[in-house]
Amino acid sequence: MTPLPNPIDVLPHRPPFLFVDRLMALEPGRSAIGEWKLTGDEWFFSGHFPGRPTLPGVLMCEAIAQLGAIAVLTTDDHRTRLPLFGGLDGARFRRQVGPEDVLRLEVELGRMSARAGKGSGRAMLGDQVACECDLMFVLVDP
Repeated sequence: MTPLPNPIDVLPHRPPFLFVDRLMALEPGRSAIGEWKLTGDEWFFSGHFPGRPTLPGVLMCEAIAQLGAIAVLTTDDHRTRLPLFGGLDGARFRRQVGPEDVLRLEVELGRMSARAGKGSGRAMLGDQVACECDLMFVLVDP
């Protein structure tokens, strides 16, 4: 069995904008499961919101998209490409996420071409959905 890659070795993102800490499962070009452990020291908690630190929902969508990018970038056809957001549909935020929470990220890719693709994903807090969304992305040369 091939070991799972470290997200930092696949994604072009770097801290403080790298939100996938580890991969738990990967089917290149099809799906991925990952994890984001929030420490409470992240830059956004101090201002969102003082006295009640809350993970911004759009960053959950970004984390799902980063996991999707790993599934895309681990295929031979797209290894050298850069996936960019093309759109976001149906985003729903269902649970508040805060310091020391661990998000389980899940993404499934749909239709993909040489230039674009679609996917859907969710962020889970325990057994409850914290966020779900549909993603559209375009693939560009870096």
